[in-house]
Amino acid sequence: MQDTRPLLLQTDFPAIRRDALQTLQVNLGYLCNLSCTHCHVNAGPTRIELMDRETINVVLDYLSIKGIDTLDLTGGSPEMNPHFCYLVEAASKMGVKVMDRCNPTILEENGYEYLAEFLAKHEVIVIASMPCHSEQNVDQQRGNGVYRDSIAGLKKLNALGYGKPDSGLLLNLVYNPDAPVLPPPQQELKRDYKRILWEEHGIAFNELYVLANMPISRFGARLLAKGDYIKYMNLLRGSFSQSNLETVMCRSLISVDYQGYVYDCDFNQMLSMPLVASDKPRTHLSELLKIDLAGVDIATGEHCYGCTAGQGSSCSGALS
Repeated sequence: MQDTRPLLLQTDFPAIRRDALQTLQVNLGYLCNLSCTHCHVNAGPTRIELMDRETINVVLDYLSIKGIDTLDLTGGSPEMNPHFCYLVEAASKMGVKVMDRCNPTILEENGYEYLAEFLAKHEVIVIASMPCHSEQNVDQQRGNGVYRDSIAGLKKLNALGYGKPDSGLLLNLVYNPDAPVLPPPQQELKRDYKRILWEEHGIAFNELYVLANMPISRFGARLLAKGDYIKYMNLLRGSFSQSNLETVMCRSLISVDYQGYVYDCDFNQMLSMPLVASDKPRTHLSELLKIDLAGVDIATGEHCYGCTAGQGSSCSGALS
């Protein structure tokens, strides 16, 4: 697989610094039941990297000592980590808001029949990847039968109250294009998703997060293979919006890899661009228990233009 990393490290992206930390994003491992064409993590069924119990306890210590509001769990499929339930239960008892970046097909996998009810019991916010409301487009991007299983998984969540008014159970969907283009306006696409998913499947949800694809890992390799890399980067750079700099996710979030090492964001994690908080080449979360990161410089690269192009892009969708 061709690698865009050498092309992304040198950049003229504006310098930015951290604000107060609000969200701890934890990658529980690269194991996944799918191998999506756009995946910036290069996750899949054969990956063996998983966060161990010792590192998860460091995560819990950090949440407690720092008083972090939100724990954002990602992967791979975070639920495939054998310590997923332990972490969710412990964080919930602390009063931490837990978010699960869920591939809804996992709810249809053998051995995960308990999962939907577990998430509801602990009022976990489910952020479900649903890259299109079209079966053909989803299966092309994620594999045959994925749309069908995703719909079945979302129906399970709806049956428990997820996505329903006043239930307190939030179900947010995630869209990303399967092409070297910027995503459409978030609110317009949200209306389309709500209408089509309700009319065709009776599915309800709360929000739609529209994300731009980052030119890294599988999507980056595809750009290079098809000769689209320069064109896509020119699109991102040409669509740069200064106002998005104020709300990019890296200002208030840190990303932790499965070994416990810390990055400014999940994309930097995949590019091996660690958060710089000392004179060491990389920093472990356990070393940050007594360090305030506010004001620390954020490591940037050419891929950062993906977060600031057009309406902007973050783990919570459009920025503007």
